[in-house]
Amino acid sequence: MAAYIIANIDVTDADLYEDYKRAVPPTLAGFDAEYLARGGDMEILEGDAHPRVVIIRFNTMDAARTWYNSQAYHGPKAIRRQASTGNLLLVDGV
Repeated sequence: MAAYIIANIDVTDADLYEDYKRAVPPTLAGFDAEYLARGGDMEILEGDAHPRVVIIRFNTMDAARTWYNSQAYHGPKAIRRQASTGNLLLVDGV
């Protein structure tokens, strides 16, 4: 069953976040993952949200967890944490 990492991000250092954006795609290559949304225009219909939303599809929850905890994503994750604040969610799909 598909699983999704959903990031709701407020970028606090745009230049550093650009480094993060370039670093992440290669880390996804071995996980059969794909971006479904990666920034772009957003309209908040209800509630509060940070201005950037990213959705990445994985084949399973385990694959998503493995990627998130992988050595390949370790460096980019540190960059993201320096360049932004926000929330990351792992959601079981249908």
